[in-house]
Amino acid sequence: MKLNWASRITIIRVLLIIPFVSCMLKINDTTLTEPMRDVMRYISTVIFFVMAGSDVLDGYLARRKGQATRLGSFLDPMADKLLMTCACLLLISERAGVVGFPLPPTVVVLIIGKDLFLLLGFLVVYFMTSQVRIIPVSIGKVATALQLSMVAGILLAPEFSGILPGWIWFLRVLWWSAAGTAILATLIYIRHGSRYIEEAEQKPGNNQ
Repeated sequence: MKLNWASRITIIRVLLIIPFVSCMLKINDTTLTEPMRDVMRYISTVIFFVMAGSDVLDGYLARRKGQATRLGSFLDPMADKLLMTCACLLLISERAGVVGFPLPPTVVVLIIGKDLFLLLGFLVVYFMTSQVRIIPVSIGKVATALQLSMVAGILLAPEFSGILPGWIWFLRVLWWSAAGTAILATLIYIRHGSRYIEEAEQKPGNNQ
């Protein structure tokens, strides 16, 4: 199967998670000088922005250029979830967290829990209907945008907090908004999945 550009970009985004994680794990490495630790954070931030930009680009190619495929519809959300899971786990760790701007564990649990719950729901729908059902909803896109903004805001916090004293409060609004929309998106996906299963069971030939 020949990959189109939208799918290629998505795959590149997945591969970029490796250098992103590698650099993040060095931002608090005491064997490095403080300037080098800052360099590692800057590199991590640049890679993160490249990945976030590629998310917009592959979505544009899929929708506007007619490059949407079933493979892409699976790879794109998977790439987003892998990136956010890695970023959240790194930002609450002592080794990779940004000093002075800790991400609350509750936010991480809600964001990652939402993705795990959706994965479970996907499997339930597949086993009950024998069909792959991936339909993004608007609130899910909003949740992803807030999560990306949250991670970027934390990575850049040491610089922006010196310019904007209220930056920590802005971050708090961001991360709790990201957590709240994650919960809302989960509830909407549950409703959609339940309806799809009910419709599948009511189709002729599905009744026992």
